[in-house]
Amino acid sequence: MTAPSTAPAPPSRGGRWIQHWDPENETFWKEGGEKVAKRNLLFSVLSEHIGFSIWTLWSVLVLFMGPEYGLTPADKFLLTSMVTLVGAVVRVPYTFAVAIFGGRNWTIISASLLLVPSIAAFTVMEPGTSFSTFLWVGLLAGIGGGNFASSMTNINAFFPLRKKGWALGLNAGGGNIGVAAIQLVALAVIGASGGPRVLLGIYIPLIAVAAVLGALFMDNIASVKNDTGAAKDAARDGHTWIMSFLYVGTFGSFIGYSFAFGQVLTNQFGRTPLQATYLTFLGPLLGSLIRPVGGWLADRYGGAKITLWNYAAMGAATAILIAASMQKSLPLFVVAFVVLFSLTGIGNGSTFKMIPGIFQTKALAMGLEGEAAVLYGRRLSGASMGLIGAAGALGGVGINMAFRQSFLSYGSGTGAFVAFLAYYGVCFAVTWAVYLRRTAVPGRAATAAEAKPQLSYAEV
Repeated sequence: MTAPSTAPAPPSRGGRWIQHWDPENETFWKEGGEKVAKRNLLFSVLSEHIGFSIWTLWSVLVLFMGPEYGLTPADKFLLTSMVTLVGAVVRVPYTFAVAIFGGRNWTIISASLLLVPSIAAFTVMEPGTSFSTFLWVGLLAGIGGGNFASSMTNINAFFPLRKKGWALGLNAGGGNIGVAAIQLVALAVIGASGGPRVLLGIYIPLIAVAAVLGALFMDNIASVKNDTGAAKDAARDGHTWIMSFLYVGTFGSFIGYSFAFGQVLTNQFGRTPLQATYLTFLGPLLGSLIRPVGGWLADRYGGAKITLWNYAAMGAATAILIAASMQKSLPLFVVAFVVLFSLTGIGNGSTFKMIPGIFQTKALAMGLEGEAAVLYGRRLSGASMGLIGAAGALGGVGINMAFRQSFLSYGSGTGAFVAFLAYYGVCFAVTWAVYLRRTAVPGRAATAAEAKPQLSYAEV
């Protein structure tokens, strides 16, 4: 039976399905809803965190693979590129899985699925295994990239609009830190003279623990349904693809550099796996922790403005990387790379904060007001986030393929950094032209069609 809107959230045992969920009602929220939502957030972050670790597992495993494995630098970059690709593609079905199976149920399933790539890697991780076998097993690890999409969709349903920024930021940041976490664990394993199977032996039981905790402490919300119409409308909207292009530059850079940083250090600067791992975790860690700062800055100054100047800073850091690469200066290279990682985190926060504002602005420009405008913006922004998240992850594929080609052609990553610098320059121009440029021509008044949407986008 449906509870009245003022009732606290039901404890929902027996399958853990919550039939009535109204977080926008403050009484409902204070009398039980908030406690339930935060409990689900905690265990969703845990599962997503391990998912990110398994997704980026091969960025660490390739550091263990010395000459006895018979793989070239190009082979390793191809391997990590394909893992990144699978992680990007599975984000689309994972986005819709929550409504089909339930948030709790899908967390159990998606966490349990992580055992497949982990056990497979444990089985084949030894010299003499063919490259094609490593490639197929590596592809399995890509499913860890989908946990982000399903986790964000699930947590989005639990929290009221006034709390979504904090909740989604914490959820995303907690997941992203999984990249740094597995690199820190690998550092400890390598430092203790352990092999890759020791690393996998640590994570396999953690995956099982995450699945069990999800089963014990999480809930499904019965009212969460897939809106295929919203997905189609979002896919037809140009802003979805413009923001995807910009998110490729921020999150695509973050995940791509997370996979590639250690390989660049070992192949270009001659660092040992242990020496590389001492440095590689710094970038993903700072990029994850600083993501909420990007959202906070976007709240204060406008997402488009922060994104614009963040791309300018990313371009400057990349230019320094090119100089350091050409001069073979490891200290300057590492400092600039860590700064660039941090900037990708700020950009991740600011670009994602732009999305709701863009569709809210469109709603107002269409003449919608009040609750109708809020519902339109929420519907389109929610649907577009899944597509934008998947497209952004594809940037990691481009990063690794660019490094692969650069090492094949020039023996270093310099050529790839030049390409990245050009991309950031285009992102700067697109952000300015679409969201900040004032269209009024001096000497005449701008029409409403020219001025109203463009001028208001500056505040998203």
